[in-house]
Amino acid sequence: MRTIEIIVFGNIPFSGQSGDQIVSKAITTAIAALFKKTGKLQANLRVEPVAKLLQGSIDGFDFFGNGMLMYNGLRIEGMELYLQAVSIDFSAIFSGKVKLRQPTQASLRIILTEEDLTTSFNTPFIVEKLQRLEYQGQPLHFHNTQITINEDKSLTIKADIRIGNNQEIISINIGANLEVQGRTKIQFTNPQYQGNNEANLLGQALINHVNNLLDLDKFALDGTCLRVDRARIKDKEFVFYGTAEISHFPQRKI
Repeated sequence: MRTIEIIVFGNIPFSGQSGDQIVSKAITTAIAALFKKTGKLQANLRVEPVAKLLQGSIDGFDFFGNGMLMYNGLRIEGMELYLQAVSIDFSAIFSGKVKLRQPTQASLRIILTEEDLTTSFNTPFIVEKLQRLEYQGQPLHFHNTQITINEDKSLTIKADIRIGNNQEIISINIGANLEVQGRTKIQFTNPQYQGNNEANLLGQALINHVNNLLDLDKFALDGTCLRVDRARIKDKEFVFYGTAEISHFPQRKI
């Protein structure tokens, strides 16, 4: 079976050795456009015979990427997608678009580092969602949120919080585990609170709020539905395994 390969560095495509690069280049460029910045991206198309591309038929498609920074500030250390029997509109490729003729499903693997999580929780995108939580009828202001992965694979969540117009800083320190529930929710479980009573009550309200936010359907790219089957922690990294149901090729929302 023939493999078509294209590698992209920093969103700039470079042709490989094969003469049949047009589809792979278009798909890889379209994926890169979904992100503000990327590291190395690699897309492999499997087609036999190659002439099937003219009908838009692809035996399989594998995608590998790292250092992927989304436009909302969230970062993904690594992503792998594996698709089988993909059908595309080949004519759309020439206009730089990728159109699926029918929905497809991919198996996926996503890697988030400790730094990715800390950075994400300090982006305006996440901070705005956190500040939707009202505590004692007042808005909260978050600063210096930090997430640490411990040796026992638990997490430590620290943050400095102001309540309303009060200038006093309340520092929270929470230990918790990370679990996947119902394939759609990532939850902080078994929380342990450290600090005085006020910090503990604020921490409880925060964990409940964050757990309500961490619904994958709220973060999925346009045209995709994510489901996580398993999550593991290894070497200061979260690794998620699951599937992506793709109804149409994602487009970046402006």
